[in-house]
Amino acid sequence: MSIKRFTLFPIGILFIILVGWTLQTHIKPTQSPQPGNKIRATVSFYPLFFFASQIGGDKIEAINITPSGAEPHDYEPTAQDVAQIERSDVLILNGGQLESWGDKIKENLGGKKVMVVTAAEGLTTQEMEEEGKKIQDPHVWLDPVLAKKEVEVIAQTFIKKDSINKAYYEQNTKQLQEKLDALDAQFRQGLQNCLQKNIVTSHAAFGYVASRYNLKQVPIAGLSPDSEPSPQQLAEVARFAKTNNVKYIFFETLVSPRLAQTIAKEVGAKTLVFNPLEGLTKEQKDAGKDYLSIQKENLDNLKVALECK
Repeated sequence: MSIKRFTLFPIGILFIILVGWTLQTHIKPTQSPQPGNKIRATVSFYPLFFFASQIGGDKIEAINITPSGAEPHDYEPTAQDVAQIERSDVLILNGGQLESWGDKIKENLGGKKVMVVTAAEGLTTQEMEEEGKKIQDPHVWLDPVLAKKEVEVIAQTFIKKDSINKAYYEQNTKQLQEKLDALDAQFRQGLQNCLQKNIVTSHAAFGYVASRYNLKQVPIAGLSPDSEPSPQQLAEVARFAKTNNVKYIFFETLVSPRLAQTIAKEVGAKTLVFNPLEGLTKEQKDAGKDYLSIQKENLDNLKVALECK
């Protein structure tokens, strides 16, 4: 009896080792990346890049395919951009017809393991009529309250891809949303007592901001900054500015200020920057500016133009 136990003992140990090795080899890990690997997140333009970077921290590799100084409304991805997207784990779009190439790239990604998320889905509730067509206004990221909702969508995407680091993403998201809450409070307080409520802007990028803070946007051009207003539209904007004693006409950093300067000269007004944050210039990047700091600059310029106390 003792001899049988002696001969079976090492066989039993060997069996246990083999079973353990088999389980370790064949049971798949969670959906989180392997240690040392980062989520590769490609984003369509700057605000989403900022949000993704703040949420993902050192757990993601975020790439903005719209080059510095380029206008995302009109940018078309290069072959290199498309290859980058196909190598990504996640593609983050804004939606609301901002990315003219968005639908096409979704079709091309069919069957590939790239998670495509539209951060502004369900948020683009405003629209304008241009050339007889109703066009969605995609500029939700400028409203801090709606920006928080985009942040939440991006955060949930990272958590779904990398559940092991859920607490890390949630903590970063909380910190970013607190900053957006503070920004919203600053806008509310800063624009509470103003003599003027009308903002004449280069293009119709500020509808959500105007709605949030009880302002009236009067755009020179349409939703795309490259759209050319008719002479009749220019005359109407100039007439509005004169009638309502508008003292400042807003222009942007990524497009020509020509139209804003023309209106300002005609009505005897000055010009100021109202940045739609569709991208950063090289100078802004070199100066360390970001979404939050530029939004505060926007608020400061609004307070000057609207004669806020």
